[in-house]
Amino acid sequence: MNDYKALKTFLLAAEKRNFAQVARELDMTPAAVTRAIAALEDDLGVQLFVRTTRQVSLTTDGAVFAAQIQPAVEALENARKDVRNAHKADEGRLRISAPTWFGKAVLPPILSGFRELYPKMGFEISLSDGLVNIVDDDYDLAIRISSAPSDKFTIWRKIRIVPRILVAAPGSRFTEMDHPSQLTPDDCLAYSGESRRENWVLSDGASTITVAAGRAFSANSGEVLADMAANGAGVAMLPGFNIAEHLQTGRLVHVLRGWSPPDLWLTLYYPPYQALPPRIASFSRFFEEQVPAFMVMLD
Repeated sequence: MNDYKALKTFLLAAEKRNFAQVARELDMTPAAVTRAIAALEDDLGVQLFVRTTRQVSLTTDGAVFAAQIQPAVEALENARKDVRNAHKADEGRLRISAPTWFGKAVLPPILSGFRELYPKMGFEISLSDGLVNIVDDDYDLAIRISSAPSDKFTIWRKIRIVPRILVAAPGSRFTEMDHPSQLTPDDCLAYSGESRRENWVLSDGASTITVAAGRAFSANSGEVLADMAANGAGVAMLPGFNIAEHLQTGRLVHVLRGWSPPDLWLTLYYPPYQALPPRIASFSRFFEEQVPAFMVMLD
C-alpha cells in the first residue's frame, strides 16, 4: 500500500498547499512528506508542485493528476475501511441522528452503557426533529419517532409503538368537546417538520374522521406545541414523552378521550447496507435491549 499512501499524501498536499500541515495530519515528518512527493514526481516524470519559501502550489500537471486520481483514492479508502471494520463489533465510530428530546433524555444513558461494554467505540450525535437524508448526510444510523416507515430505499428496524393523545389546557372550551367535528383548523396545533399544516386522522374504533390542523399555528417542536396548548392556544396531538410533565402537574389534560390518532413508531433506520456492519448491528441490539427501561417515558 506504499503507492496508496503516496497518493493520499499528494492529494492532501494538493488540498492544504502546506507540507507541514500535511505532516501533522498524517503523523509524518515534513521531510517524509517532501520525500514522498519527490518520489511520486520522479515516478511520473513530471513536477506536481511549485515550491517557494512561503507556500506550495499545484502545477497544471499536478492539478490534472489530482482530479483524475481523487475518485479512485476515495474508492480505495472506502474499501479499506469496509474491510477493516468487517469483523469489528467493538471498535470504530458511529455517527447517529436522533430526535432532540430523545437525544437529551434517553440516549445518553444508553450510549454510556454501550461504551462501558465497548470502550473503543466513539460517537458523533446530531439532534434534529426533522427527517434527515441518512445517505447524503453520511449517518451510520438514525433514531426516529415518526409514522410507520414507507421509505423503500433505506433499512428500517421497528423498535416499539409510541402512542399519541389529544391534549388541551384544563378549563378551556376544548375539554367540553365530545366529537372531533367540533374542532376547527384554528383550534388544532400542528406538528410539522417544515412548520406547515397537517391532517389529523382520528378514530373511535368504529368510524374515522380527518381534521385539518395548523391553520393558526404549527411548529416542528413537540415541546413548543405542549406549551402552547397548556397556555390555552388550542389542542395538540402529541406522544406521551412530550406531555408527561404537563399531565403530571395538571397544565394539560387528555381531551376527546374516545378518539385516537395512529400510533407513531420508535424506529432505527440505516443506509441501504447489504448487511449491517458489526459495530452498527451490535449497537442496534444493545439499543433495543435497553429501550424498554425507558418505555414509560415514551408512553
